[in-house]
Amino acid sequence: MSPLNNLFVLDFSTLLPGPLASLMLAEAGAEVVKIERPGGGDAMRAYDPVVDGEGVNFALLNRGKRSITIDLKSPDVMTVLGPLIDKADILIEQFRPGVMERLGLSYQALHERNQRLIYCSISGWGQNGPKASKPGHDLNFAAESGILGLTTDKNGHPVLSAFLAGDIAGGALPAVLNILLALRQRDHTGQGCYIDVGMTDNLMGYLSWGLSSGFAGLEWPKPASNLVIGASPRYQVYRTADDRFLAAAPIEDKFWAEFTSIIGLPPHLADPGAPVDEAVDAIAERIRMRTAAEWDEAFSGKDVCCSIVLTLEEAITASQGSNRQIQGRTLGIGSKTLPALPVPINSAFRSPYSHAFSPRFDESGVSHPAS
Repeated sequence: MSPLNNLFVLDFSTLLPGPLASLMLAEAGAEVVKIERPGGGDAMRAYDPVVDGEGVNFALLNRGKRSITIDLKSPDVMTVLGPLIDKADILIEQFRPGVMERLGLSYQALHERNQRLIYCSISGWGQNGPKASKPGHDLNFAAESGILGLTTDKNGHPVLSAFLAGDIAGGALPAVLNILLALRQRDHTGQGCYIDVGMTDNLMGYLSWGLSSGFAGLEWPKPASNLVIGASPRYQVYRTADDRFLAAAPIEDKFWAEFTSIIGLPPHLADPGAPVDEAVDAIAERIRMRTAAEWDEAFSGKDVCCSIVLTLEEAITASQGSNRQIQGRTLGIGSKTLPALPVPINSAFRSPYSHAFSPRFDESGVSHPAS
């Protein structure tokens, strides 16, 4: 029996943060009903790529859920929505602050109907404060949390990340964590609660290495001023002879000694007191002498904390060949079967359904199960 069996989730969210949060709840056994607007539903349904008329991004994020179309602005919206609210354990919404209240669906209003309801709001800057109503996307959250300003190239230009940290690490994961805590609290009190997830605020909590210096009254970190952001030859990305890249992180002395020995770095540059720029340039020159495959072979079996930078295709292929089986579940989309989105839920807690579908959209408001 999955740990979240018999829990009923209403998901009003779209795009990535909320749908990923409710996907994790669904993967742990919860029943999730996605509330979609008339006129197309979640915008993610139309995002490329599309397979058999269905958006793959949407399908990956909404595997195993049900969907129902409801006009939240309709005068008689509670005729359809009320019974769902009454039986819900969890509600997730991702509108800008104030929208649910204007719709008559605030936490206070719904708590009067269902005192066991756990109500989770995900927004860019939280439910209060001067930026609460400000629109934004992941890049904005990274910019205003301090992360983007520290993630720069050698010219000091901030670098775009393929990992949508704000949506995922700042939104979806904190939402799931706090929902699970709220469920545990409800076991003791019998009462639900309100959860305010502010994505920008949450990102700041991942910068402990930088905050420690600032909080202590020392210098606040700047790009290339810290071990993990370019201030050391022991934590760098170096180009290989075939224009691939080597991610080298031999931080500890034992790893550094092995690494510098293998690449043939002169002792005076391997010394901790060596000028950083000189050491980095010397290592870069040596790494540039061999291909990625040659360095991979040279470092194989050695304690050096080095990795060839893989493409996403290579990473997935490697995972499929391992015994971790992160691709062990499948998604039905149209006439095709694709791997399901890997989620950080231990296999012991996952639902027993290894194959599932995403819900199709129905303008009529008829509820459609995922499978």
